[in-house]
Amino acid sequence: MKKELTEVYCGSGKGKTTLAIGQSLRASAQGKSAIIIQFLKGKERRELDFLEELDNIDVKIFRFEKMETCYEELNEQEKAEEKRNILNGLNFARKVIATQECDFLVLDEILGLLDNDITTVDAIAEILKLKDESMHIVMTGRRLPEGLKDYVDSVTTLTTTEETDLD
Repeated sequence: MKKELTEVYCGSGKGKTTLAIGQSLRASAQGKSAIIIQFLKGKERRELDFLEELDNIDVKIFRFEKMETCYEELNEQEKAEEKRNILNGLNFARKVIATQECDFLVLDEILGLLDNDITTVDAIAEILKLKDESMHIVMTGRRLPEGLKDYVDSVTTLTTTEETDLD
């Protein structure tokens, strides 16, 4: 059995989630089970619901946030409540990895939890340490902190190119 990777899609450009979702669909088409855990999606959170209705794919999507508004736009009381929900999502991710519940796991916008002081680099590192060689993990977010680089096999950085740069 080949060793599966831990990948990161990061950067300021758009398409990180789309790339991760595409990878999970590809894995499912190859007969693997895939789980997507989304963080910090707010209003966008329902855009992937159609995936669960497709035949012949084994992709499950989990979201733990309750608010329709993006985390950054919440007041302090709402943020405190939503933070508890998000930490439940992190605990679920830990369980999925520890029990090898799937072959392919997407932790969508997990790196954004660091930017919002919802969790720590050490907490995410502890989760990644549970990874077995048979599970493929994809994490997304704007930036990959130095403290997680030892747990990652591949980093893809997406950037936004201004139209004037294309001339």
